[in-house]
Amino acid sequence: MAKKQRKKDVTVGFVALGCPKNIVDSERMLAEIAQGRFLIMAEHREADVVVINTCGFIAPAKEEAFEVIREALKCKSKGAVKKVIVTGCLAERMGKEMLKEVEGIDAIVGLGSRDRIANIIDETIGARETIIYLDRQPDFISDDRERLSVTPRHWSYLRISEGCDHKCSFCTIPAIKGRFRSKSEELVLSEAAELVSAGAVELNVIAQDTAYYGKDRQIKDGLAGLLKELERTEGLEWIRLLYLYPIGITESLIRTIAESEKINHYVDMPIQHINDKILKEMRRPDTKEQICELIEKLRSVIGDIVLRTTVIVGFPGETDEQFEELLEFVKWARFDALGAFIYYPEEGTEAAKMVNQVPEQVKQERFDLLMRIQQEIAFEKNEGKNGAELTCLVDSVSKGNSRGRYYGQAPEIDSVCIIKNCSAKPGELIKTKVVGTKDYDLVVEQI
Repeated sequence: MAKKQRKKDVTVGFVALGCPKNIVDSERMLAEIAQGRFLIMAEHREADVVVINTCGFIAPAKEEAFEVIREALKCKSKGAVKKVIVTGCLAERMGKEMLKEVEGIDAIVGLGSRDRIANIIDETIGARETIIYLDRQPDFISDDRERLSVTPRHWSYLRISEGCDHKCSFCTIPAIKGRFRSKSEELVLSEAAELVSAGAVELNVIAQDTAYYGKDRQIKDGLAGLLKELERTEGLEWIRLLYLYPIGITESLIRTIAESEKINHYVDMPIQHINDKILKEMRRPDTKEQICELIEKLRSVIGDIVLRTTVIVGFPGETDEQFEELLEFVKWARFDALGAFIYYPEEGTEAAKMVNQVPEQVKQERFDLLMRIQQEIAFEKNEGKNGAELTCLVDSVSKGNSRGRYYGQAPEIDSVCIIKNCSAKPGELIKTKVVGTKDYDLVVEQI
């Protein structure tokens, strides 16, 4: 009988896919794996066990996940990998149905078993059949402290809630993540202090809907109150707000952002569309009038506000006229950054059952036209920054041009500042002057 392999002899490769919220989960699992005395490999294809943290939000993410899973299983068939474990949102969404797509997965791990990953690896090593771990509790709230960071040490994500109470007709998130649950203020502040003590000077606040924070606990202006406490964290320089539903951006929150010395004048608010009929069928709570008034208010109160949004093109029944209305709105709003998604009919959603699905070619043409218009806007805005002085957070330093970001650039999703003559180290804030542009990026010089 073969001797059971000891933990310290077992190598683990980890693949993190998906959004910033998945990154947080990945960092927690990596910490659990390290504390379990497994050896984490930089190259997952050479590990004994491969753990894949998947995204299952839309079709492209699902396709990417299965591509990575098949690659790992191919390595397993060649003997290079012994076990393949799949976790994350797609595992939660599909469960054992994943086995109909691919054969050979050794464990499928739901969201509620995230913090048991080290024990699950142990159990999987000794198992002969696929093990299913789908025991998520509806009221489960993750404690995201004690993470093994995969981002640069000077910035991190701070998740303040789980789940979502919105019932958007195109979205699978409530079915995957469950109802909205705010973390306690004490837990959020404790995690923030831990991240800052580990070297973070920028915290990017995330949730499914960040503006909804505290509503499940009947806390009025919950996000504004949390931010005021978060500002007191010693050593924290930048606070960035991501994923704010427009309906939740209150006057109190706007004032809090405007008056703060640490909260970036940056708002990421996904609107998804602007036509009232489409918004209603999407089951979004906003109207065109409300969105336009909010944009005007943000810019009047916070003169240097940077606005980012996301929209969906090709939603079922979207007419040429409704799409044209979206284009005209984008030209009017002049967002600093805009991300667009082509609509995908996700199984289990109301929108997938709607009639008048837009042809794929039409959706692609609309997407291309929208992004060309947004590109023109972004390039014009960049040109307008020539000569401006900006404070930049240095992300990386090289012998050539270094990289950094000013307050209007979120990590991973936005453009960057290419820094000339940089003498600072990563994580330092420096004064720069814009001397040019390169596509979506700004070229700056340290002063």
